[in-house]
Amino acid sequence: MTSTTTSTTQSPDFDPSILVVSATRAEARYVPDSARLLVTGIGKMRATEALTRALADPAAPPTRLIVNIGTAGALHDHHAGLFLPSVVIEHDISAPELRAMGYPIVDRWEVADGDGSVLASGDTFVADPVRRAGLAAHADLVDMEGCAVAYVAAAFDVGFRLVKVVSDTADEKAMDWPSMVDDAARLLGDWLEDVGGH
Repeated sequence: MTSTTTSTTQSPDFDPSILVVSATRAEARYVPDSARLLVTGIGKMRATEALTRALADPAAPPTRLIVNIGTAGALHDHHAGLFLPSVVIEHDISAPELRAMGYPIVDRWEVADGDGSVLASGDTFVADPVRRAGLAAHADLVDMEGCAVAYVAAAFDVGFRLVKVVSDTADEKAMDWPSMVDDAARLLGDWLEDVGGH
């Protein structure tokens, strides 16, 4: 199994209609115990499969909002801290070419209540300065699951938010991600505690 759902008894503090989604347990380490949490695994396919199963499960509580938390690489040197992207783009699909052939591919989603930043999302782990520079022309951050969450949320007509903490600079230093994830996870947990699941 590449995906697991962790559910705990709901407290009045966290709205049970909100589903918190994380790629890894490390990023979700400080999610409040009362939150509904789905750990999907890394990448678009795993996130799509796990989230689809969770939303289609007739035994699960109804979901009105998905909150995707996780780490992201900064595509600009001045970016640091926590971001609430307003747009997510799927950067590793040939959407213009497919649209030119008559296939209406969606590769961009608007996110309500964002901070104006743009998240580039795809299955490529960006650790190459040349690739980083190319993505930086269109986005502020890069991750591996945000576009999948947006895609599934749209398919199920469920609201979603993206909450990303910069863990690296999407260059050769990105390979140190495992050593930096705990600090990012604390910021994500603090953000969830502050909003109280509402």
